[in-house]
Amino acid sequence: MTIAIYPGSFDPITNGHIDILKSGAEIFDKVIIAVSYNAQKQGFLPIETRVKLIEECTKDFHNVEVDSFEGLTVDYARKRGASVLLRGLRTSFDFEYELQLSQTNLALYKDIKTVFLITKPEYNFISSSCVREILMNKGDITNFVPESVCRYLMEKY
Repeated sequence: MTIAIYPGSFDPITNGHIDILKSGAEIFDKVIIAVSYNAQKQGFLPIETRVKLIEECTKDFHNVEVDSFEGLTVDYARKRGASVLLRGLRTSFDFEYELQLSQTNLALYKDIKTVFLITKPEYNFISSSCVREILMNKGDITNFVPESVCRYLMEKY
C-alpha cells in the first residue's frame, strides 16, 4: 500500500488544494492531508477548524484521511508509514521552492519521494493568502474555495 502525505497549512483549503488531492487520491492507495502546526506562526484559522473544514470537504473520498502534526514533515511521514510526499505546483516559482524543499526532505529521510502535481489552469492563481485578502476586503470567494469552506468563512468573517 502506497501512502502519500499531502502536507500544508491549508489556511484555508482552496479549490486548488482539492484539485491536487483528487489527482493524488487517484494515484495513491491512501492520501493523508496533514495540516501542519507551527507554534511560531499565528494562523488565520485555528488548526482544529482547518481540520474540521477539510474533513467536511473530503468526506466523499474513500482513501483520504485528515490529520494534523507538529514538527518535521519527514518525521510525520516516517511515523505514518508514508513513502511519498505530495506537493502541488501552480507556477515555476512554486517549483523552485518545492525543489529545494524536496531535496532537503530527501537528505533528512532517504526513503521519502516527493511527487509534484500541477493544478488545472483555472486554479493557478488561487492561494490561501489570496483568499484571506479577498475575504478581509469583503470580496467574493465563492469560486476559490469549496462551498462548505465559503459558507463557514462568510458566516464567520
